[in-house]
Amino acid sequence: MLTVNDKARWLAYDDGMKWLEISTENCTVQRTLDLIGEKWTLLILRDAFNGVRRFDDFRRHVGLSEAVLAGRLRKLVEAQILTTVPYQEQGSRTRHEYRLTRKGRDLWPVLVALRQWGEAYVGDPEGPVLDIQHSDCGAPVRVVVECSDEHAALSPTEVTVLPGPAARPRS
Repeated sequence: MLTVNDKARWLAYDDGMKWLEISTENCTVQRTLDLIGEKWTLLILRDAFNGVRRFDDFRRHVGLSEAVLAGRLRKLVEAQILTTVPYQEQGSRTRHEYRLTRKGRDLWPVLVALRQWGEAYVGDPEGPVLDIQHSDCGAPVRVVVECSDEHAALSPTEVTVLPGPAARPRS
């Protein structure tokens, strides 16, 4: 845990200076992007959140080749973001559907935040493709960063970023 003096020393550096001294080898943003940061993977997750479960439906809707789709789905299953569930249509062999796991469902705010940013800056002038609303009241859903004590929305200028317990110096 950082003391007040540690915090003061951290903040005394010019903007970004101290950050540049920290190794990013174990950065969780980097690790997350290694799993889901590729465009096709995010589009697969978008479709999974919207009820797509079957390989052929992903292929048709996302527009991927079978090989690329199979690789992305395999990676998501290995990371336990998706799981496979067997199904069989009458007269056909057993196949597998892809379902979001709890770990996968925890990515929902990330997809909503990407959509929210997209609607604000690169959206269609006619409006959103999907309108996400609170089921109880019909109000639009949005992602905010908030203080866990005050439950108030925050901007980047209202937070202090400090090195965490896993911070290591750059080698």
